Amino acid sequence: MNMKLLITSLLLIFLGIAPEAKSQPRQLHNFEALMEALKSGNQVKLVFHYAKCELISDNEKQEKIPDAIGGMTLDVFEYFAQNSIRNKEAFVVASESKLIQNPKGEDYVYNYVKVRIDENNKVKITARYLNPENFKVQMDENFFGTINDGKNEGGIFLYVND
Repeated sequence: MNMKLLITSLLLIFLGIAPEAKSQPRQLHNFEALMEALKSGNQVKLVFHYAKCELISDNEKQEKIPDAIGGMTLDVFEYFAQNSIRNKEAFVVASESKLIQNPKGEDYVYNYVKVRIDENNKVKITARYLNPENFKVQMDENFFGTINDGKNEGGIFLYVND
């Protein structure tokens, strides 16, 4: 019985009928690799480890940073080359908004996230909760971090499936 299963499995593999193994995401270690992936039409996923970032809330640096993780896919983005809009460095910017249940309450909020990734591998993440009825800001936080290059303690991870 086991021999029949083995032969059938091998036959399916050789004929290409067996489902392909899903590729593992590859980590991008810097802005240059990010731009190569985006220019090639690849979708890049961002994972933010907020505790590894600096938090500015209410215009003050916060000592206590939440041990939270967030993420988004770069579906829609804009790239600005150096000096294209009087910017000293090239950067990529993207944003996303999703209706979620407020983790601090029972109501719903729009979770708005904007990310700016500079060519020096620095990242700014703006996170806001907006009231879905009147769009008033209920929370506004800015996180500042660095792309994780596999050697540093950067809290911003970039991934692509090749």
